Formats: sequence, C-alpha cells, structure tokens
Amino acid sequence: MKDDPSDRRQTFDALFASDPDPWGFENEAYEAAKRHATLAMLFPNRFERALEVGCANGVLTAELTSICDAVLGIDVSSAALWLAESRLADLDHVSLVRAEVPREWPEGTFDLIVFSEILYFLSNKEIAQVADLAWQSLAHDGVCLLVNWTGPNDLPVDGQSARVIFAESLPWLSAASGVWPQYRIDRLHKTFAREGAASKRPTA
Repeated sequence: MKDDPSDRRQTFDALFASDPDPWGFENEAYEAAKRHATLAMLFPNRFERALEVGCANGVLTAELTSICDAVLGIDVSSAALWLAESRLADLDHVSLVRAEVPREWPEGTFDLIVFSEILYFLSNKEIAQVADLAWQSLAHDGVCLLVNWTGPNDLPVDGQSARVIFAESLPWLSAASGVWPQYRIDRLHKTFAREGAASKRPTA
C-alpha cells in the first residue's frame, strides 16, 4: 500500500466495497477474543468522550458504547463508515466522521483514545505525528489504548515497531500491557513531563 493519502482512501474504499467484513470482525474467534481483551484492559473505567481511530465497520465501536457516554469513530473509508452507520443507527451517543490521520484530526478533548490495529497502516513519521495529536487531545487523566497485531505483515511497519514508535515519541506512561500469541494491548497514560509545555500540532 502506498503512503499517498488519496491512494490509501481509495484502497480501503475498494476493500470494504468488495467485502463488508474484510478482517472477519463479526465472525472470527480471534477478533472476538481481542475485543474482549480490549474491554478488559479498560475495566473498570467508564469514559465520558472516546475517540476510536480507524473504526472500520463499527464492530468494536458498538462494544465501546457500553463503557462510554459518547463515542466518535473516524475512518479513512466512506464505504466502511456507511457500514458502521447501519450497524450503529440505534445508538444516539455515537458520531462517525470520515477523516484520514494525521492530516485530519478531530477537535476537542477525549478521555479515551483507541488505536486498534491501525498504526501500521501509517508511515513511521505519521505514527509519531498521531502520537503527538493523541497526546494533545487526551485529558490529563485519560487513557490511550494501542492494540497491535504482532505477526508478520506486508506493510512497511509491523505492529511491534508501530507500538515502539508511538510509545517512545512522547513520555507516555505504560500503565498496563497484555501480550497474546498474535497481538498485544498497551494502556498508556500521560505523564507530567510535558504538562504546561507547548506542543506544535503537525500540519499536512
């Protein structure tokens, strides 16, 4: 996959247009177990406003609504968002927006930001940029959750490398982590190292 934003958007639109569930979010045991582990890593917290980056067809989004008062899901693919809208139509505390990070990032503050199997679709530079954007947007007592497939892939960045780039680009505090045979989950919090310091938001 090329790093050009328009190519990325077209690639994922074509993917979801040809298969509404390309990774088996609805039926694969791996996906169900990973969602269960994701929610367990957030237990027992409840969140006022959550951001899910790369919400795809909304399967994880639907489960996040059980622990969040409001959820904003963003995705690069309009085709994926159309599927998510159908799935989440009855949930009035969910908003969906087409956006391509890091060049498009939502305004406001969140007390939960979730990146589930999305970071390695970005370049090294983009991963560092979204880490900075997440830092700026996360409430002081908020949670940033990284879920990464750790097996091989055909992308320039693998899950382990993506996690390291994100976590080491800023003074994140690793509050908890879990490692499974095919994926890992990291619960990050902000430290006070950069509190009060200005951080310039990257531009396209």
